[in-house]
Amino acid sequence: MDRIEGALGIEIGGATAERVALAVFFLLGTVLGAYVWIPLPFTPVPVTLQTLFVLLGGAWLGRNWAAVVQTAYLVVGASGLAVFAGAAAGAFVLAGPDAGYLWGFLPASLLVGGLWGRAGERMASRVALLAGADLIILLMGAAWLAFVLHLDPARAFLLGIAPFVPGEVVKVLAASALAPLGRSRG
Repeated sequence: MDRIEGALGIEIGGATAERVALAVFFLLGTVLGAYVWIPLPFTPVPVTLQTLFVLLGGAWLGRNWAAVVQTAYLVVGASGLAVFAGAAAGAFVLAGPDAGYLWGFLPASLLVGGLWGRAGERMASRVALLAGADLIILLMGAAWLAFVLHLDPARAFLLGIAPFVPGEVVKVLAASALAPLGRSRG
């Protein structure tokens, strides 16, 4: 295990049954969040519930474990299990139109996991942190969408960010309310 931790550049020692159970919970939450999806007729990117679990996982698990969970999610999906939105599977999904959003899960979870303890008790600080992490997902998603579909920035915004803002606001507020129920575990 030390070799794996060193190769990944993260420390995941001290794996208690609680940590492992929470990691599995957030991995399954991210998977199930992909099954709560609403296709939009004007963009190849569906609305999903995944970002709620990405944000909560960062707050509850901390940086290292949140990164492990999101990396595991990407690996499981790339390996062929139908864990992506619309029951999609395979490595090709990680290069498709919505791949930027999926890749954005990792830095977003790292940001929340790394800074959750500093956000303090103030709701405004928690919302700002979670909104910033969510914005990373949206920006990475829209940038990749623009690249894959050869869109100009305005069109990428209209297809890759604007339709998702109302739902993301709800998910950020929900995560802000639910995250204090757990505690970051580093």
